[in-house]
Amino acid sequence: MLKGCVPWPEGFVDRYWAAGYWRGYTLDSLLRDWALEYGPRTALVHGDTRLSYAHLNRRVDRMAAAFRLRGLRPGQRVVVQLPNVPEYVITVFALMRAGVVPVYCPLSYRTPEVPHIVRVTQAVGYVGPATHQGFDHTAMAAGIAAQWPFLRRVFTFEEPGTSSPYGGLTTDPAGCQYSPLGALDSPPGPALALSADEVAFFEPAYVDGVLPRLVPRTHNDYAYQARAAAELVGLTADDVYLAALPTGSGLAFGGPGIVGTLSRGGTVVLVDGQDPSAWLSAIERERVTITALPSGSAHRWADVLLTTQADLGSLRLVQICGELLPRETAERLGAALGCRPRPVFALAEGLLLMTRPDDPVETLLTTHGRPLSPDDEIRIVDADGKDVPEGEPGELLARGPSTARGHYREPERNALSFTAEGYVRSGVLARRDPEGNVVVSAPLAGSRGARHDH
Repeated sequence: MLKGCVPWPEGFVDRYWAAGYWRGYTLDSLLRDWALEYGPRTALVHGDTRLSYAHLNRRVDRMAAAFRLRGLRPGQRVVVQLPNVPEYVITVFALMRAGVVPVYCPLSYRTPEVPHIVRVTQAVGYVGPATHQGFDHTAMAAGIAAQWPFLRRVFTFEEPGTSSPYGGLTTDPAGCQYSPLGALDSPPGPALALSADEVAFFEPAYVDGVLPRLVPRTHNDYAYQARAAAELVGLTADDVYLAALPTGSGLAFGGPGIVGTLSRGGTVVLVDGQDPSAWLSAIERERVTITALPSGSAHRWADVLLTTQADLGSLRLVQICGELLPRETAERLGAALGCRPRPVFALAEGLLLMTRPDDPVETLLTTHGRPLSPDDEIRIVDADGKDVPEGEPGELLARGPSTARGHYREPERNALSFTAEGYVRSGVLARRDPEGNVVVSAPLAGSRGARHDH
């Protein structure tokens, strides 16, 4: 792992390998395998754009070669801040294939978050829209490059039908190069020998009032998470997944999300923005079967569904991420969708709590379910770090084969955010029922731990 990352102790590494959770495949090599297996099937859909598995893999190959020609080297970091477009998926897989580590950055981040992420990771590159919803991302990147001399490559994504005022390849007075993302297209060379133990990407963990901390996700742990989540929800090649949440979020990318869907030969539909009418239109047009929504928008969804004429009969699973919905809202939403919403709770550090297909209705309405992996270990503790009795509330702690052991380059904060035994402090209040299901109720007052991923 990169210097500044906290590795799993050797005994846990041996256990996760022996159990078959970790299998030694990098995410980009898995994409190559999926392209061979599912070649002509549709992998990505965005509006009128449709990419087959074979086409997606070729785009990734050629962009990876172009990144290397532009001077990016294995182990370096590149911040990726893009909307829900095919270029997001292509870019992150291409960076991984070039041995470069993508750093996921929500599109909503501005100053001070983006400069902070660039500084902590010492990112040599930035990928973002030239402008998006009136904000000049390229100008922001230029300001960061003038402040931090390691940022020397900026790749701008142009919306269809627009052109960048920055033109083709240019260099500013600070020595930072700017070029359109769409111009990255070079004949691929020999494949790099990469290790699945290495960091695949960084994901931000946001805490209110604190600059984001960066979670290192390895190829091994993330491939396992996406595969296990796909198995749990019964994903098949006939499924169509709608990425309504931001593409870089834990659920949208791998819970089972994009990676889990691609692993089964299914189709991923990308929709940008938070407009329910656009999501409903995509569900009807593409016959979407699975999606994930933030709990905060459930009321709005329920209201919109009362007046919509969209055909949602293809839906079989809707994950609700975040706080549990009030029973009345959950039942009203389920009746309107034609399938019962399934609660899910995700930590950016990796823990996934999910309900099961055969869970009783009461479990689906009142709990977040159980940990994804049989080897996920959770504790619920009081202020002194002692386990509370079953049913009593306390802070949720977790460790497991897809849960990171520390934030990147944060030794002092890690001493507060993780226990000496390697459990991440979630920063949320939870309790456990007699069946082992967990109910997450609220952020823990005064906690310095991580907040759950939306």
